[in-house]
Amino acid sequence: MVWKHSFGTMARMARMAARVAVGGTFDPLHDGHKALLRKAVELSRGGELLVGITSDVMAGKKCHDVAEYSLRYEDVSRFIRPQGIAPAIVRLDDPYGPTVHDDFDYLVVSPETYPASLEINRLRKENGLVEIEVVLVDYVIADDGLPISSTRIKNGEIDKHGRVLVSGR
Repeated sequence: MVWKHSFGTMARMARMAARVAVGGTFDPLHDGHKALLRKAVELSRGGELLVGITSDVMAGKKCHDVAEYSLRYEDVSRFIRPQGIAPAIVRLDDPYGPTVHDDFDYLVVSPETYPASLEINRLRKENGLVEIEVVLVDYVIADDGLPISSTRIKNGEIDKHGRVLVSGR
């Protein structure tokens, strides 16, 4: 089952002591990442939050340069901790991390990472485990009507908040 974050059931979910997972590269940490992390924090109140951050090796497969793991770890931690949550932050050496073998109530994903959530649940089912409920957080849209993305930021098209830096040609 997939929950869109705009559904009116979040109050019910927030009352439960949930175990929540979210993952990504998080470089640079932009408004789209922050929306994803805020939803994960909201769902994990009174429970546990696991944040997986891609390893330097995995991040090296991106089409742009990525900051070192330790810097990305600090950025994510600095964003989450003031919200009153002490997340468990782990290094991801593969696209799935502990979600394929550990139990979680929710897996928070973006449209970009949604396909990986389907594969995670396929692998879980194959191994006799219960599927994780997927919470899909929509893209945050930049001023030009396109999604905010790390690639667009690294290419100098937009800033971390989606403000256009280069006019179209």
